[in-house]
Amino acid sequence: MANRSDTDNYLSLFLNSTPLMDVRAPVEFAKGSVPGAVNMPLMNDEERHRVGICYKEKGQDEAVRLGHQLVAGDIKAQRIEAWKRFAAHHPEGYLFCFRGGLRSQLTQQWIQHAGIDYPLVEGGYKALRRFLIDSLDNLVESGDFRIISGRTGTGKTRVLQQLPNPVDLEGLANHRGSSFGRQVTPQPSQIDFENRLTVAMLKAHHVKEGPVYLEDESRLVGRCAMPDALKERMTHAPLLILERSLEDRTRIIREDYVEAMSADYMSRDGAEAGWLNFRDYLLGALARISKRLGGDRYGQLLGFMEQALAQQERNGDVLAHDAWIQPLLQDYYDPMYDYQLNQKQGRVLVRGGPEAIVGWANTNVCA
Repeated sequence: MANRSDTDNYLSLFLNSTPLMDVRAPVEFAKGSVPGAVNMPLMNDEERHRVGICYKEKGQDEAVRLGHQLVAGDIKAQRIEAWKRFAAHHPEGYLFCFRGGLRSQLTQQWIQHAGIDYPLVEGGYKALRRFLIDSLDNLVESGDFRIISGRTGTGKTRVLQQLPNPVDLEGLANHRGSSFGRQVTPQPSQIDFENRLTVAMLKAHHVKEGPVYLEDESRLVGRCAMPDALKERMTHAPLLILERSLEDRTRIIREDYVEAMSADYMSRDGAEAGWLNFRDYLLGALARISKRLGGDRYGQLLGFMEQALAQQERNGDVLAHDAWIQPLLQDYYDPMYDYQLNQKQGRVLVRGGPEAIVGWANTNVCA
């Protein structure tokens, strides 16, 4: 492996999706890291905790001595082997700790003693995070945005992916943005969401040209909060209004929230447990909006949903779900969307079906 220098070219790291080895403890990694980073800690949480106490009580030298005692012998050898495998699989990568200090330097030295020169990110995670925060502020302030909007079930995310320069907020948040929107895998932490968003915006700005297309979202995408400045810019950005028939929208909702979700749950948990977890997901999503639906309407939709679930369980037929999907769209989501659309201040550039939206965007790349 050719020698490479340590780097502070954070933009290049993100634009090139450079493999990164995060040697911080798992508890630090869980709070937030950068997209694509793999956690391969120098110390586990318990070891870090003990070293931290020693540092506060006895100072750095004693803390370093304790760290060497805790990470020694077979434990040290196993971690070095893991780092060596990462370096072999990702010769173009880098490693980092929190500030680019003792932990990353020690990791680098141990790998070097094992025969591999592997560079580190100067300033560590703190510098990477600062770069991303500043970059997002600049991108939001100077960016040119277009918003794809439309009633629930029009398939906005599907169409967004066909536009020239999309940033998929729901994909970054791993949530579809409604009461029914959670996925079988967890959402990222707020910091991870912000970091993912910034990297996606950096790539949209530097790799492609023309306006950035975003899907119309509320401030919260599941539990992930949109940056206030971006949400404000989106409120005033030009709109592309996606329109579909009620029948098409019902089908899309059924495909996404019934067929795909039941398959995902059963793939993850097995047929029996997966079915029960899917059933709980669907009933729970409806229950979360029960107060806004009102008692009578909630009770009626719940009855339709339970009948549809029973039929799906008996013979796999999912069409009975249309009985609750259609009235939920017409009586709950549509009035809410129409009200929200009236509050938006951006001009409407185009209205129509998927072909009209995609066609307009592709012929107005720099509009």
